[in-house]
Order: sequence, then structure tokens, then C-alpha cells
Amino acid sequence: MPKDMTDPRSPADCQTMSEVREGVDAIDRMIVELLARRQGYMEAAARIKPDRGVVRDAARVEQVIARVRAAAREAGLSEAIAEPVWRTLIDRCIAYEFGAWDKLRDH
Repeated sequence: MPKDMTDPRSPADCQTMSEVREGVDAIDRMIVELLARRQGYMEAAARIKPDRGVVRDAARVEQVIARVRAAAREAGLSEAIAEPVWRTLIDRCIAYEFGAWDKLRDH
């Protein structure tokens, strides 16, 4: 097991399934932390946006997807993984932001 789980063993260095699983678990924890931070930005957006009608911004969604696809290509991540994951993430973040917007305004 790597001593520092924030820096898991590289996939190329894994020799056993246990090492693979430890690496995946460490990455999952990092992703959760990053998603929690991203959620904070959704809360900020809900606080800042003056109108509920601007919570969903289709042009911004496509801009984010284009950037993610480019970043995926650069990182060697399959776009077939990246795009649907981000579309789901964006959809859930928009739903969260609607709820946060309503809660802030007691709707």
C-alpha cells in the first residue's frame, strides 16, 4: 500500500490487483474531494445568479464539454468516458444549483 494515499502507485507500477484497487480507491477519494469543491461553486452560482431562469445555460454546458473533451485528449483519457461522465456531472450540478437557488430564496 502506498504510504501517502493522495499519491497512489502509478498504474504501470502495479503488480497485483490489490495494488490496482488501492490506487483506484485513492483516486476515488481525490475525485470526491474535488467534486465537493465543485459543488461549492454551484452554491456560489446559486447565490450570485439573480434569476432562476439563468441557472441552466446550454451554451455554457457545451463550452464546458468542449473543454473537457480537449483536456481528455491531452491527458490520454477516452472521450467516450469523459463526455458522458461530465454530461451527467453537469446535469446533477444544475439540479443541485436549482435546489440551492430555491433554498436561498425560500421557494
